[in-house]
Amino acid sequence: MKISYDPGKFFDEMFEADGSVRPHYRNLVDRFAELSEEEFNQKRSAVDLAFLQQGITFTVYGDKESTERIFPFDLVPRIIPNSEWQHLSRGLEQRIRALNLFLYDVYHDQKILKDKVIPADLVLSAKHFRKEFMNIDPPRDIYIHICGTDLIRDDQGQYLVLEDNGRCPSGVSYMLENRQAMKKAFPRFFPSAGVKSVLDYPQHLLAALQHIAPRGISNPTVAVLTPGVYNSAYFEHCFLARQMGVEIVEGRDLVVGSDDRIYMRTTAGLKPVDVLYRRIDDDFIDPEVFRKDSLLGVPGLVRAYQKGNLGLANSIGTGVADDKVMYCFVPDMIKYYLGEDAILPNVETWLPFRPADMDYVLENMENLVVKAANEAGGYGMLIGPAATKKEVNAFREKVKAEPRNFIAQTPIQLSR
Repeated sequence: MKISYDPGKFFDEMFEADGSVRPHYRNLVDRFAELSEEEFNQKRSAVDLAFLQQGITFTVYGDKESTERIFPFDLVPRIIPNSEWQHLSRGLEQRIRALNLFLYDVYHDQKILKDKVIPADLVLSAKHFRKEFMNIDPPRDIYIHICGTDLIRDDQGQYLVLEDNGRCPSGVSYMLENRQAMKKAFPRFFPSAGVKSVLDYPQHLLAALQHIAPRGISNPTVAVLTPGVYNSAYFEHCFLARQMGVEIVEGRDLVVGSDDRIYMRTTAGLKPVDVLYRRIDDDFIDPEVFRKDSLLGVPGLVRAYQKGNLGLANSIGTGVADDKVMYCFVPDMIKYYLGEDAILPNVETWLPFRPADMDYVLENMENLVVKAANEAGGYGMLIGPAATKKEVNAFREKVKAEPRNFIAQTPIQLSR
């Protein structure tokens, strides 16, 4: 099969520049060729209905029409050849190793700051730097156990890292459900294509959580700590707890005993909990240490963690690593801690706290993507080419007022 069209200024995942199908897509294209347009649309509708019936939704806050949305699903998958996946895997593993070494360092000797690889005030002034956790050793010296690194592909086909999410990343459940939906929609494709299975993810997650249990506990009790049913990712919290075969709990279900251990309230009495996969941000996890008005967390949880009586994933304090300003220094972290060049490059980024970068950002803001350092989910962001003059001017004032708390990036023509 060969088509004739102009891909424009983006990298086409399925077709070569001459219009021929890329080798790793040929099997799928053959399956698609067997379907009429009506049959294809029927499969799409069947998947949407199944997602709705199974509750595979996410919450959109501030939407006047509806807060519950079916998670977007594309019947045309992104296929990553094994050679590319090996490259990505090495790059992601390298990045997480460096981030964990950085976190251990900044909460202990702060060598990277003393050596001026990263300006100390950038770390110490970071919104999510937790000075309360200086010199606290997390189980196995691991801070980030689950990391959501956003990858994109530019118009040349190069993979780039857009940002790191090291606090409470979400989304993996939708990937797992999407895979199941694809297998039902195209049952003949998977056996012949040699697609790598992802069904064992929950077992790998459980093993990682059990690995950080307090020492001396051979059969740890693991639970998922959720903010509750109104959280945007509540479907995922329930899904992962069910797939791992562990309890899902809210803060009100837990109590810290006089022995500084965490216990779960059950109909049979209190039951010790050894590891929590927490999906609650630091600010709300323990009202004794962070926000006093939090009703989501567990009073005394931090004390139990500090005394080594609780494994927590991800660790408290990881937010300093997914500060978007810190993102710019990850290649430097990799070089400093590992003695290696970054396998996966960052998107070209400017830091307005640097005078020269500030001048460039202010002069070119309408052509840049500007992001607040500690916002997520598209909040606190300006997409210059799509913004009005009024919006651009308003963002200029924000950046000038708080240069440390913004970054600016080159817009990327994403692959399709």
